[in-house]
Amino acid sequence: MTDAVYILIFTLVSLFATITGSICGLGGGVVIKPILDSLGIMGVSSVSFLSTCTVLSMSVVSVFRNVKNKTAKLNVKVSLPLAAGAAVGGVLGKTLFSDIKESVGNEELVGLIQASVMLVVIVGVVIYTLLKSKIKTLHFSNAAVCVIVGLVLGIISSFLGIGCGPINLITLGFFFSMGTKDAALNSIFIIIFAQLASLIQTFVTGTVPDVSIWYVLFMVAGGIAGGFIGSKINKKISEENVTRLFLVLMFLIIIINIYNIYEFGTAL
Repeated sequence: MTDAVYILIFTLVSLFATITGSICGLGGGVVIKPILDSLGIMGVSSVSFLSTCTVLSMSVVSVFRNVKNKTAKLNVKVSLPLAAGAAVGGVLGKTLFSDIKESVGNEELVGLIQASVMLVVIVGVVIYTLLKSKIKTLHFSNAAVCVIVGLVLGIISSFLGIGCGPINLITLGFFFSMGTKDAALNSIFIIIFAQLASLIQTFVTGTVPDVSIWYVLFMVAGGIAGGFIGSKINKKISEENVTRLFLVLMFLIIIINIYNIYEFGTAL
C-alpha cells in the first residue's frame, strides 16, 4: 500500500479512537496504540509518539468543549494535584520506556512488554467496572495523596503511550467517588498534563522517532475532530450508555492485545 493509504488508515483510527475516547474519558491512546501496533506498519516508538500527539490534541479540545457545555464537573481541587503528579510521572514513564528500549535493543520485545502490561491493566479495569456497584468507594481529597496517585498514573500512561484513561477512570471512581461523566472529564484533564510532559521530554532529549510529518498532522487533525464530535455526543448520551460503550471498547482492546502479544512473541 502507498503512504497515502496508510495515512488515511491512521487518520481513521485516530478519529474513531478520539471520538470514543472523548465520550468515555479514555483519551484515545488505549485504542490507538494496540490497533496501530497490530498493523505492523511502524515501530512501537513511532506509534507511541503518534499516539501521544493525537491524544494531547483531542484532550485539550475535549476538556474545553465539555467545560464550556457544562456536560460534567471539573473538580480542580482533586484533578489539579493529580495532573501535577501525572506530569512528573509522564517524564519518569518516558525515561523508563527509553531505558528499557535501550537495554533490550529490540522493538518487538518492547512491544511485547507494553502489550502484556496493557492486557493485565485492561482486564483489571473490566473486572472492576463489572463489579463497581458492589464496591464501596472512598472520598480522598488530600493534595499530597492526589499528587502520589497522579505520579503513578503518569508513569503508567507515559510508559504505555496510551494516555491511561481506563486507569484514570477507575482511580477517580474508587478513590474520589466520581460519577461516570465527571470521571471522564477529569480523566482527560489529567491526560493533558501527562502527555504534554512526555511530549516535551521527547523533544528536549532529542528522541523524536523518524516519523513523516504527514502522519503527525493528519492524526492530530483526527484527534481535534474527534474531540469536537465526542464532546457533542457526550452531551446527549446517558451515563449508562457511556459505561456500555466503555466496556465494548475494553473487550475489543483485550482481543487486539492478545493478538499483539502473539505477533510480537513470534517475531522475537
